[in-house]
Amino acid sequence: MLFEAIASTGLTVETEQINTMMGWAKKRVFQTLWKEQLGEDHPDYGEKVEASFAKFKQVLEHHYRTAPVKPAEGCLEVFDWLKSQQIKIALNTGFYREVTNIILHHLGWDKDLNEQHIGGKDSIIQASVTPSEIFENEGRPAPFMIQKAMYRLQIFDPQTVIHIGDTPADLAAGIHANCLRSFGVTNGTHTEAELAQHPNHGLLSSLQELPKIIQDLCS
Repeated sequence: MLFEAIASTGLTVETEQINTMMGWAKKRVFQTLWKEQLGEDHPDYGEKVEASFAKFKQVLEHHYRTAPVKPAEGCLEVFDWLKSQQIKIALNTGFYREVTNIILHHLGWDKDLNEQHIGGKDSIIQASVTPSEIFENEGRPAPFMIQKAMYRLQIFDPQTVIHIGDTPADLAAGIHANCLRSFGVTNGTHTEAELAQHPNHGLLSSLQELPKIIQDLCS
């Protein structure tokens, strides 16, 4: 989807470069690519960014409105375990709010979330944060989405937070937020070898390893 928007709006980019941007807020991706290809001072820069981002949104929203959406293997079991331990679950993403809402609705994870996308102890997740809720859409690798979730959930100490994701930007966001742990999962967008090149507190082959890790941390 990202490559479709790139190709159809005149950008030229290598796959490897896009992989380094996985997890970023998507508008920032296009800002970066057009800055490199055209220059930020070029009179067409802003228009090109908006055209690429608009095409991406069109393709992305159509995909998620029409394609099945499934949670990762073992995800719901991990959610159930976390809930049994009174551990709050907050999700953040590089997607903007509109498409995130489509995905959450398909999964049924928006049930009992309020207009600020915050839930209670009986909701499937307790918070959803996107770059749309952050000043100037500043997503990963900045820590702001994690900090926003903490604020919404009245969590004051980042050393009580474990962050987990599948991109280098995820790892960096957790470390920048001073989380107790910033873990990577290697069954997503990046391999173990790719993630191992970036600072982290551990790499998991699956989200299903998380309960045991938390139990060990608490013992």
